[in-house]
This record gives sequence, structure tokens and C-alpha cells, in this order.
Amino acid sequence: MPQLNGTAPPTSPLESADYNPIDHLNAIFTHPSSLSSIAKTSHALDIYQDELDDDIAALIRHQSASDLESVKSIRAAKDGLAELFPKVEDVRTRAMQTEEAITEMTADIKRLDNTKKNLTLSMTALKRLQMLTTAYEQLRGLSSSRQYKDCAQLLQAVIQLMAHFKSYRSIDQIAILGRNVSDLQREMLEQVCEDFEVTFAKSEVAQRRGMLAEACLVMDALGDNARSRLITWYCNTQLREYRQVFRGNEEAGSLDNISRRYAWFRRMLKTYDNEHAVIFPANWRMNEMLANAFCEGTREDFKSILSRSIRRDDGLSLDVDLLLSCLQETLDFEHSLERRFNNASRASIDTLSSDSEKAPVFSQAISEAFEPYLSVWVEAQDKKLATMIPQYRQQPPKPPDEDFSPQMVVPSSIELFNFYRLTLAQCAKLSTGARLVELSKVFAKYLDQYAQQVLLFYVSERPSGQTPSRIPQLEDTILVLNTADYCFNTCTQLEEKIKGRIDEGYKSAVDLQSQADAFMGIASATLRALVRMVEVDIERTWREMRNTGWSRMEIVGDQSSWVAEMLQTIKRRAAEVLGSLHKQQYARAFCDNLVDSIANAFIVNIFQCKPISEVGAEQMLLDSYALKKGFEELLNINARANTPPPAGYIKRVNQSMSRIDPILKTLQVRPSPPEALVQAYLIHIADRSDTNFRKILDLKGLRKQDQSHLMELFQAHRASPRNEKLPQTSALLAPLAVTGISAGGGPTIASGIGNLSTAAALSTSNLPTRFDPSSFGSAIMNAARDGVDRFGTPNLGSTPSQTPSGAMSPPTQQPARASFEVPSPATGTTNLNENLRNIGKFFKRDIGGFGGRFGSGSKPSEETG
Repeated sequence: MPQLNGTAPPTSPLESADYNPIDHLNAIFTHPSSLSSIAKTSHALDIYQDELDDDIAALIRHQSASDLESVKSIRAAKDGLAELFPKVEDVRTRAMQTEEAITEMTADIKRLDNTKKNLTLSMTALKRLQMLTTAYEQLRGLSSSRQYKDCAQLLQAVIQLMAHFKSYRSIDQIAILGRNVSDLQREMLEQVCEDFEVTFAKSEVAQRRGMLAEACLVMDALGDNARSRLITWYCNTQLREYRQVFRGNEEAGSLDNISRRYAWFRRMLKTYDNEHAVIFPANWRMNEMLANAFCEGTREDFKSILSRSIRRDDGLSLDVDLLLSCLQETLDFEHSLERRFNNASRASIDTLSSDSEKAPVFSQAISEAFEPYLSVWVEAQDKKLATMIPQYRQQPPKPPDEDFSPQMVVPSSIELFNFYRLTLAQCAKLSTGARLVELSKVFAKYLDQYAQQVLLFYVSERPSGQTPSRIPQLEDTILVLNTADYCFNTCTQLEEKIKGRIDEGYKSAVDLQSQADAFMGIASATLRALVRMVEVDIERTWREMRNTGWSRMEIVGDQSSWVAEMLQTIKRRAAEVLGSLHKQQYARAFCDNLVDSIANAFIVNIFQCKPISEVGAEQMLLDSYALKKGFEELLNINARANTPPPAGYIKRVNQSMSRIDPILKTLQVRPSPPEALVQAYLIHIADRSDTNFRKILDLKGLRKQDQSHLMELFQAHRASPRNEKLPQTSALLAPLAVTGISAGGGPTIASGIGNLSTAAALSTSNLPTRFDPSSFGSAIMNAARDGVDRFGTPNLGSTPSQTPSGAMSPPTQQPARASFEVPSPATGTTNLNENLRNIGKFFKRDIGGFGGRFGSGSKPSEETG
């Protein structure tokens, strides 16, 4: 369509299915001024209509012409098909006629082929029948003359020929011949067996050895049943004397004479090799069959003998040494049989099975009878270990003639695991089933006893009257720590060794993980004991801090005098301890626990320094920063100069010491204006507790009448929407109580290893000025008895912190109980072991991020194995 008004849409609206002429006209004449072009537009539309008419007429003419051509094409196709169908029918008819002609031509040929085939079968059957009849007659003659070599070959031919006539059994002559052949086979079988019996009875084997060897060929031809009968007869004949001697005579058949049994059979094998080996074909493995028969009979004899020994009426139990001696001799005998018979010559007989797997033939062939009675042996090992533990307890941790070294372990631990290694190797030879499980339980039992009766004993006081007879020293504590680490590592290896040797169905019953955790608990206790030694040394500096007049300070100076003395004491003692720790994991754990301990003690001592002025709080904050700076150098105190400490340790020190800051920063704010103090508390302490806020006011030394207004103001600010989400009470202040400096040096707080991480214990205000061994040993035992709670319960409500390496820092705990509940004798040992395991599990989690897998590193060369 021609362009209108100089523009044309990309597609004509006239082609739309929902065309609206009104809309189209409104689109063309959008303005009154465009009405002047109505005539022009009308003319253009007329032209466009004429063009469309012409196009439609042309298309109609073209379509009419194409329809005519299509009709002509269809008519031509129908005419072609009408001509094709008669031709196809004619071809089919001629094909059928050709097939009938060919069939008539080949009918006579097929009949001739069938005749030829039947004639051939008849001739073959007659020839085979002739051969069978002739062979049968010859076989009868050869059998009567005992020409067994020829008989064997002819017998095989007769048996093969007879197999062809199975389908002709309905013919009387064939059936009679078949019965005759079967009768001849039975006669030959009986004849050969009779020849063997007569020859062996008259001891004419040497003279008739060739005839017997040829007779074995006949037995091979007669089949498996005949061969098995002769093998069974030979084994029974050769073992008849053995059964008469060792079953009919109680003395000869006893366990004391077990060596005579094996010596007798070795002589029997020698006789076989010298006299009888040439008689029997190699593929019969007659010597192996004889050995199997001997092992089966001997095994049944031993089962009967051992059963009678257990049920003896004289009250005597089975001699364990004799049992082990017999079992060891039996294992040696089985091993000798295995070497002799399970070799390459046997592989050539059964190549498929021997190439893929060579299973032991004589393993446990006789020793199986001993396995139900190996519990007696396991009990003997139990008794032996029961005597070893008290002996280890009496030995000193370090031999007097040896110098101490940081890698040293208690010698008895190496001796114990060496005994385990030898016992495991011996038991694995005897049994890899239920008895090995029993032995693993015995191992676990005495690992528990070694942990609590030997290692804990070394770091406990040994009182004689009112005076300890021995004081646990630093070297003893380090020895116990190294030994606990060595035992933990070796326990895991021992469990893997047992599982590697035990049968698949029993692997799940082997578990020494709880014992490993118990040793880890001892390692944790010894590290906390080392921290405790440092605590005792710095108690005098805490006393100096509490005696300082914090309320009378007017200016903030350099760090307090007691800080320098404390750092000097800590570094001196830490250098001594760290110099004795040869594993970095333990050094890191010691430093982390020491920093946590001192940080907790600092907080507790703050609350014993009432009142504290704003200047005093600022001085305390400066002192805490000085301590933090000194602690950062603690881990590398024995390292070369300018060695930077690990970033994870620095972060741990900052986390521990930063818990002091909220209290001191709150104390720095003056009570006037009161809103400032309230806001400082809500920002730094950040809880809604009236009790905790009053503790801060008491710590500042405010009078009761001055506190009421501050309490009202605190309650008002606490209720504001901005502070609604604050916790009800701060985990930092909840366990603490404000006290003045009493005559006794402070409140009474429980002490001991079990409380090393608690805020109360770390205050140490009630401790003596020097280390008291009488409380040290009981503290370790109390820690284990009191359970893992005091090692795993967060102190001051804090949660365990995450170290950069991924390890959880040991959480601090609530104040400990002042006394411990003593377990009853029936449950004391069980509770102690369980608590040690729980402590160990927590400590493993804690120490896992200090670098390297726990338990790795240098260790004594003796390992289980």
C-alpha cells in the first residue's frame, strides 16, 4: 500500500485478524489539519483494492490449472497399478510350479541319503559291538592272569564302548552284555583290593610293588568310587597301629606324650616315601590323604583328652604350661605338613584354584581341638599381668642410674607394651577368634589399672604417718605426662594390630579407645598440675596486689611493682617447665592453661581489692596490659631471640586477658554524673542484673544510701527498648562476690588440680606460700574422682573460644565445691576410670589444634607389633 502522510507501519494493519477500521482511520487522521488529504487517501485505497483483486484472480487461475494436472497424474497411477497386479500374480504362480517340480526331482535323492545314513549307523554299531565283545573276552582273560597294566587300558576302552550302547538297553543281547561288563568291573575291584590286602598282610610289598602300581591304574579306570575305597583302606591300614597304641593306652595317649604321636607319623611318612610312594599315582596325593586322616583322628583324640582333663575329679586343673607346649608342638607339626604338601607340585594339579588362592591345607587341622580351652591360657596371662602391676607400682619412675631427659618415659610402660606385643603374637598363632577378643579385654583391664594404680600413683603423695614419704617433683610429673602420651599413642597402635589379625566377625568387639582416653585424662591432669606449680609460686605477688591501696591512688604511674615480680617468677618457672616438654602441643597447652589461670585469678583478686577508685582501676588496666605483653613472650621463652610467637597463641592471650577489660573500664567511670556510670555498665558488662550492678557499686566503695539512686536509674535505663535484648545476667560477674581483704587473706576457696581452671581456685588467696605436696597428690586424685565437669563447665558463664587453628580452648568453670564426695569401694575404681576417660576426651579436643595430630611426634622405639 502506498505511504500515507509520509509514513508507513512496518506491517499493514489491514492484515490483522481483529482489524478495526475506526481505529485505523483515527490513526491516519490524527489532527483536523490532516482532513485535507481525504481525497488522496481514498484514491490510494481504491488503487490498493484493485491490486488485490488482480492478485486474487491470478491465484485462482493458477490453482485451477494445478488441480487439473493432479487429476491427470492420479488417473495415470491407477492405470499403472491395474497393469502391475496381473504381472505379480503370474510370477507367484510360476514360482509355485517351479517349487513342485524341484521337490519331485529331489524326493528320490533324500530317500537315498536317509538310507545311507541308517546303513552307516548300523555298520558303526555292529563294529563297536564286535569290538566290545572282543575286548570283554580279552579283559576277562587278562584279569584272571593279573596283567593289570593291559587290563587298565582295555578296561577304559570297554567302558567307553559300553557308553555308546546305553540307548540300546532294550535289546536283550545288549542288556546281557552290559550286565557282564558290570560284573567284570566288580570282580576286578574286589580282586585288586584283595591283592593289596594280601600283599600288605604278608609284607610282600617290595616283591609285588610293580603289580600293585599297575593295579592302581585299574582303580583309576574303575572311577572315583573305586579309587576312594582303596585310599580309605590304605589310610586305615597304615593308621591301625597308631590308633591301637595311642587310643588303647591312657599313658601313651596323654598330652605328655604328644611328641610321640608326631614322631610316629613322621616315621610313617618316611616309610611311605621309601616303600609305598612308587605304588600310588602322584595325582592321588596318597601321602596328603594319609596326613589328613592322621590329623582328623588326632584332633578327635585331643578333644576327648582335653575334655576329660577339664572334668577331672581330683581337683587339679589343666596345666597351662603343658597345654601351651602341646599347642606349640602341634602348630609346628601343622606348619611342617603345610610346607611339605602346599607347594608348586600341588598347584600343577589344580591350576585355576592354586593360582588365585592358596589356602592353607593343614592350618588348625589338629590345633582346632585346643581353641575352646585357650581361655585357660588367657586366664594365665591375666594372672601374670595381675602380678606385674604391683611390681611396676613399686619401681621408681626413673631408674636411679639414668639422667632425666625431656623425652624419657616410665620404663615399665615400655615393658608392659612389649609384653602385650609378645602375648598378642603368640595368641594370634593359637587363635584369631573369640580367644583373641578375650585377650584384648584383658589388655584393656590392665591398661586401666596401669593408668590409675601406677601413673597416678607416681604424682600422688605417699603418706607415712603424718608426713609424706615422697614429694612429687617436676621431673616425675613430666615423666608421667610423656608416659601418658606414649600409652595413648601405643593403645591406638595396639588396637589396629589386634584388628589386623582377628577374624572379620570379631573386629567390632575390639575397642581400646576408652583406655586411650583415660591416658589422655592423665596427660590433662599432669599439665594442670604444672600450672598449679606456677600458681603457688606467684601467690605472694597476688597478696601484694590485694594489699595495695587502690582507693587512695591519685595518679597513674608505670606498672605496679608486683607485676614485674610476677612476670619474673612466671617466666622463670615457665622456662623450667617448657624446657622439660619435648612436644610443642603440650608446651602450647601449658601456656594456654597458665594464661587462662592467671586471667581468672586476676578477676577474682580484683573483687578482693574493694574499694577501687577510678585511678586505681586505670592502674589495674595498665597492669593487665603489662601482664598480657609478658604472656605473649611466654611460649618462646626458651627459643632463639627474635622468634615471633604463633599468631594463634597471641590471639588466645588476647582473648583470655580481654575478659578483664569490661570490669576495669566500668570501674574507671565516676559515679557522677550517675547516667555515665549506668551507661558504662550497660555497654561493657551488658546485662540487666541488679545484683551484678550492685557488685560494681560495692567494688567502687559507694555507700548503700548513695547506691539507691543509681539502682533506680539503672532500672530505668535497663527497661528502655535499646537494652531489652541484653542477657538477664552476665556470665562474667555472676559467680563472683565482692569481699574485702580478710585476716586470713581472703575467702576460703577450694584448691586442687580439679579446680585449676575455676575462678575460685585461681584466686589462690588461701594457699600457703610454698608448694604443699600433701595437697598436690590428693588434688590429682580428686580431679579424676570428681569428674570431667570441672574441666568442661565454662567459668563465669563464658563459652569455649575458638583458636585460629580450629581447636577449642579449654573453657573455664564455675567455682568448685569445697569438698568432694568419696565414692564407695564398689564404684570407686569404675568412676575413676570413667572420669579419666571423660577428661581425656575433652583434652584431646582442646589440644588437637596446637599443631600436629595428637600423639604424633617422637616416641620410644618400642612399639606393639
